[in-house]
Amino acid sequence: MILARNYNILICPLEWGLGHAGRMIPLASELLERQNNVFIGTGKEHADFFRNELPGLTYIDFPGFRTGYSRYLPQYIAVLLKTPLLFYHIIAEHIRLKNIIHENNIDIVISDNRMGLWNRKIKSVYITHQPVVPLPKELKFLEWIGILFHRFFIRKYSFCFIPDLPGEINFSGRLTHDVKLPGNTRFIGILSRFTSRSSSSPDNKARYLHNTLILSGPEPQRGILREKIVMALGQDELPTVILEGKPGNSREYVRSVNIISYNHLPADEMQDIITGSEHIVTRSGYTTVMELISLNCTALLIPTPGQTEQEYLAEYLSGKGWFTTLQQSCIDAGITLTSQKAALPAGIIEESRDLLEKSLDELLNK
Repeated sequence: MILARNYNILICPLEWGLGHAGRMIPLASELLERQNNVFIGTGKEHADFFRNELPGLTYIDFPGFRTGYSRYLPQYIAVLLKTPLLFYHIIAEHIRLKNIIHENNIDIVISDNRMGLWNRKIKSVYITHQPVVPLPKELKFLEWIGILFHRFFIRKYSFCFIPDLPGEINFSGRLTHDVKLPGNTRFIGILSRFTSRSSSSPDNKARYLHNTLILSGPEPQRGILREKIVMALGQDELPTVILEGKPGNSREYVRSVNIISYNHLPADEMQDIITGSEHIVTRSGYTTVMELISLNCTALLIPTPGQTEQEYLAEYLSGKGWFTTLQQSCIDAGITLTSQKAALPAGIIEESRDLLEKSLDELLNK
């Protein structure tokens, strides 16, 4: 690690569920260890999440664009219909960022998929795991439009950080590896809140005494999945622990028959729940996948209907034999659960740590 002067660094995650905020936790932790001052620019829900994970940071009320999920329309269509609103937010947050930089003496901005957060007077970083936004097969020929759109904004930034490995062993597939990337792109390895902690003790009394459902993403699809899994596993011999992913002041605990529900848990307790599971069911959100990989755990992935990125990741990762997958519409017919232990390649955590340190050295010292 190369020592650098202290910087005021503003981190701004996208506000589509907690995944984008979750993967900023290890990045913020690393920057804090390097004696930098970390500011979080986000809305209330994400701010509550950061306060639970990393107390003592400085917060700026700077919410980003949020698109809801539709009960009926595919997600890519819902986003397309809101494209004018997206452009408005890109321009508006770009303008507001100038004031935030001036008022807080910001030296570096790190934006997780918020396209307007670059400024020519300071260094800026854009984080994404999908330079390619996948479309359904019948519309795949139009993906080049999204690639050019994304590349236009990526080039506005000093760096583009991709949370994945650069070689044949990778977890984002064609979302990052089948396209020519801009020269400012750096792979930084997988990001996980759990990589800094040792694995749960084999003597943990809760080990293999429950199934776990990890919920993520906005409504209504979050509630639909919860209802279906509770119906499917409600009569199972093992209790099902539901990690609701709803940070706030309460870590509410509710038990009904063999369903145990937590609104939110700190990272260490959440890790113990996950590694103590007999089986795990979750969405195929990229952050959730990275966190499971960091714990050497697999899961049954159920992609959000119509969200092409999750549908692709579920297909890609199950094709590698690292996870299994099931469409949400098929849950009613029954689900087959597999052991939570994954047959993942060795050395992932070490390579990720080296990639992140190298990229941060370049950012902080160039």
